[in-house]
Amino acid sequence: MSDDKKKGSGAAAMPAAMAPPGMINKEDIPQVLPILPLRNSVFFPGGVLPLAVGRQKTIALIKDAVRDDQVIGVVTQRRAEEEDPGASDLYTMGTVARIVKLLKMGEDNYSLVVQGLARFRVMDLVQEAPYLKARVEAVEDRTSAENVEVEALGINLKKLAREVIELMPELPAAATELVESITHPGHLADLIAANVDVPIEEKQAVLETVDLKARMKLVLELLNRKREILKLSNKIDSAVKGEMSKTQREYYLRQQLKAIKEELGEMGEEEEELDELQERLKKAGLPPEVEKVANKELNRLKTIPAASSEYTVARTYLDWIADLPWAKLSEDNLDIENARQTLDKDHYGIKKVKKRILEYLAVRKLKNDMRGPILCLVGPPGVGKTSLGQSIARAVGRKFVRLSLGGVRDEAEIRGHRRTYVGALPGRFIQSMKKAGTKNPVMMLDEIDKLGADFRGDPSAALLEVLDPEQNNTFSDHYLDVAFDLSKVLFIATANQLDPIPGPLRDRMEIIELSGYTFEEKQSIARIHLVPKQLKEHGLTPDHITITDEALLTLTTAYTREAGVRNLERRIADICRAVAVEVAGGKTDKQNIDGNRVKEILGPEMFYSEVAERTEVPGVSTGLAWTAAGGDLLFIEATKMAGKGGMTLTGQLGDVMKESATAALSYLRSKAEVLGINPNFLEKTDLHLHFPAGSIPKDGPSAGVTILTALTSLLTGIRVRGDTAMTGEATLRGLVLPVGGIKEKVLAAHRAGIKRVILPERCRKDLQDVPEQARNEIEFIFATRMDEVLEAALETSPFKPGVTEGEKSVPPQTEPAPEVRA
Repeated sequence: MSDDKKKGSGAAAMPAAMAPPGMINKEDIPQVLPILPLRNSVFFPGGVLPLAVGRQKTIALIKDAVRDDQVIGVVTQRRAEEEDPGASDLYTMGTVARIVKLLKMGEDNYSLVVQGLARFRVMDLVQEAPYLKARVEAVEDRTSAENVEVEALGINLKKLAREVIELMPELPAAATELVESITHPGHLADLIAANVDVPIEEKQAVLETVDLKARMKLVLELLNRKREILKLSNKIDSAVKGEMSKTQREYYLRQQLKAIKEELGEMGEEEEELDELQERLKKAGLPPEVEKVANKELNRLKTIPAASSEYTVARTYLDWIADLPWAKLSEDNLDIENARQTLDKDHYGIKKVKKRILEYLAVRKLKNDMRGPILCLVGPPGVGKTSLGQSIARAVGRKFVRLSLGGVRDEAEIRGHRRTYVGALPGRFIQSMKKAGTKNPVMMLDEIDKLGADFRGDPSAALLEVLDPEQNNTFSDHYLDVAFDLSKVLFIATANQLDPIPGPLRDRMEIIELSGYTFEEKQSIARIHLVPKQLKEHGLTPDHITITDEALLTLTTAYTREAGVRNLERRIADICRAVAVEVAGGKTDKQNIDGNRVKEILGPEMFYSEVAERTEVPGVSTGLAWTAAGGDLLFIEATKMAGKGGMTLTGQLGDVMKESATAALSYLRSKAEVLGINPNFLEKTDLHLHFPAGSIPKDGPSAGVTILTALTSLLTGIRVRGDTAMTGEATLRGLVLPVGGIKEKVLAAHRAGIKRVILPERCRKDLQDVPEQARNEIEFIFATRMDEVLEAALETSPFKPGVTEGEKSVPPQTEPAPEVRA
């Protein structure tokens, strides 16, 4: 069923025809009127309004009104959606109307035309069924139409109405004539209010304004507002049309120019390439400021001759802009269990790194806008730092790119060259982003500790912006000269040691240390990863060769002694090549490689335990040293000879180690009596301390206890235990201070077959990072004073019988000689 509504639409429709008001006398208006609710419109006196009627109550009202030839009351509903309005749903002011024409459009659908006669006010409803009836009161205009002010307002209304009609070309020309023909001010105000496009509430306010001056002022205000809106709308429309006309004109001229060039045979590939480049820039998803720069450069490029060198520079620049992934993001695989399985499958051990990556994925899953972390994996060669990056990228589901920073000495390698230089290119980071094709790859910065610096700048300083999470979202490359967002990249740097990395750069990274592997871990890595890889690379299958656990143990103990597994992989490759020769020669039997077969292929053992042999004589002690390759044993040899009390130090020692030797000797001289050593042992004796592997520079305080033990062993004649190694800094008063690199040193001792390790007491906490196998197979002795070290390291106690703990701990003080007076 259709609702009772006004036919036509808003301001664009023909103005409703208006009959002069006052066509009915006040006395002729019945006290009770049938009420016709009106939706979405306000009906004014003098107006003629077509209506479509569909509600049953309204149909019943119309039938009775037509039969009795009586007038009706038209009142606007407050809410158009109300189907059955009551007294509270209707405004209190309406218009008395006469039904001029009625047409039946269907079974329950009528069309009628009503004419407005006068205003009335609803007093109260007296009937609701079958249709509404209300007691009403007739309302007349209060101000006389002959009033001078009213006449002036009427002139202004007509003038403003003419302006509005001129601003609306869709209105017919007769609209102006209609406005001019009306002489009654109230009729004029009602006509304009009926046809101006304003909200229903404002039209109803005009209807309810009985005072003629106030009504005309209100309509004048509405019409003035409408005029300003139309002016602004026309202005905007003109500006848009002008811009479109300019664009269309340019397009037309370009198409003409293109056609002329084709006719002349001058149409080259350059124009096609520029059109293609323009399309690529549109599809690149450029940020607004980058798009502005690119469009400016493209317009400049169109004016440069193709033969000019400037053309090539600008063209290359725009190619880089178009090829970079400004908005392309690969979707992260945030399945934690899948990532855990991938990392475990690709790498054995390295729990710290796996834990950190899983934490990143978990937080990324909960918080979508998290920035990529900047990790720095520090450890000896061959422990899997570089290959770990590919595994992380596969686990996360991102692209992987690798940047080798070793030997980079030019700042332009990081930030790029200015475009003014011949052959200028962006820096390595922008090049890698283009290679990755996405905005959020895993980027491996390999060998970050090998960066150099010279007259061309310091690359490590240029890296500060790249590796700062607060700055790298607006990374500025000298070549691009626009900001590029690197904050979504997951950076993983690798280094063998932290010392060469500048402090500010180190501070921007999260350091994760990877130390060496135990024998058991090396065997597992070889079995799971290295052997299958080498078999595949040498064209062999498990049907040709089997490498037993005994062979792997022999390889790890007798032929390699390193923190990583790189040399172990080389030895496995040696075995595979030997078998490949036999298989290629026609031998089809499956070969079982055991310990003896390994020795046949690789020759004599390269490493064997020399600790016991070295310490067979007094004056030799075994220390532990940290190196960039993970850790190693450090033998210290001491000997004495006739002389004048000098001490010689050899073995490329640094200043700190020389000072440790001097402090150890001073401590021994102060404790000589307690240790049973002649206090004047230096009067006719020279000492010589040598640190083997003399070509390798050595420095640091951690050899202090080892030097003191070697000197004590030499001077007391008591040998150092062959199964014992030690580390720690010794003070002048015999205290043992903590040192670093405990995990690497303990693993080095484990690789060499050491069974007992003496450590500073305050290094006890560092053992939690040592693999469980090494902790179980080594006995740890923790010392706070040197006398504890000497008793644990030497085969027998060096202290004289009857010496108390207090005498061991505190050096004896020499009593001052009594003063002699003359």
